[in-house]
Amino acid sequence: MTMAGFFPNLTKIHDTANPHPFYPIDANVVGYLANEWSVPKLLGVFFAGCGVELSITLLIVNRFNPRLSKSDKAALLWFVVSGTIHLFFEGYFAYNHATMPARQDPFGQMWKEYAYSDSRYMTSDAFVLCMESVTAALWGPLSYVVVWMIATEHPVRHPLQALVSTGQIYGDILYYATSLFDHHFKGLTYYRPEVYFFWAYYFFMNFIWIVIPGILLVNSIRATARAFQALDKQSDVSLAKGQAKKTN
Repeated sequence: MTMAGFFPNLTKIHDTANPHPFYPIDANVVGYLANEWSVPKLLGVFFAGCGVELSITLLIVNRFNPRLSKSDKAALLWFVVSGTIHLFFEGYFAYNHATMPARQDPFGQMWKEYAYSDSRYMTSDAFVLCMESVTAALWGPLSYVVVWMIATEHPVRHPLQALVSTGQIYGDILYYATSLFDHHFKGLTYYRPEVYFFWAYYFFMNFIWIVIPGILLVNSIRATARAFQALDKQSDVSLAKGQAKKTN
């Protein structure tokens, strides 16, 4: 079976009776043009780009600081990918949101494919636009700062890592909550009825940004706790030595 057999051309789903294939069917999607690329091609471009970026990053890190542990390298690579997605991919949406339905460049087609699970990306929804703008402007650049701090073993690494991870988790929770609120209390469903759009696109692709940042947040909290514990012990030792000198 070919790749197309596993990933049918979902970009071609379109009822000619409707001006667009998104849900709800009466969503105000202006200037929609069907994607020209198939899903396997879009995925291939995305993962190839990530693969090249991660390979180059790992090569540089191994030469710059070969002492880094595997866990630190994994965290560094995560923030490289996060920074790129936040700053460039999500920043692309924030900048081009008004013309997104008609865009045919790779990023535009990827967003249209994803919008089968959330049509708010095709209608300049206020929450989605504000959330993506903040993500691109703050968490994108700060992810790259965390990358540098991990590579240089900077002492501020864990506070900043905790901040970025918390921001990612918070944004994701609000993203889920606003969509599900509209679904259950307003009767607005933004995803198509096919189950894979909800579970593969809407749920899984976003849940990653809760699981991994959650792990990194816990790691940073533990590292910070250990640092304060060590500082307290050092202070106790210094205080004991000082009292001993006074006694003598």
